[in-house]
Amino acid sequence: MRSLNDYMNNPAIINEPMPLREVHAIRLMIYDETKGMTPDEVTAYYMNSFKEASEKYNLKIGATAV
Repeated sequence: MRSLNDYMNNPAIINEPMPLREVHAIRLMIYDETKGMTPDEVTAYYMNSFKEASEKYNLKIGATAV
């Protein structure tokens, strides 16, 4: 698995302003992690990511909290 730093140094985005470059690097990373997944697998991926972030940062997101 490639690191975020690998994506940050992608030649296609290297000349972008840093905030935009970071967003694009994260988008590319997520794309690589989810390509080839079925819609149900992608949904599970995002739900798991949400659950991990919620627990890590002690987030309470109303009725949508997992």
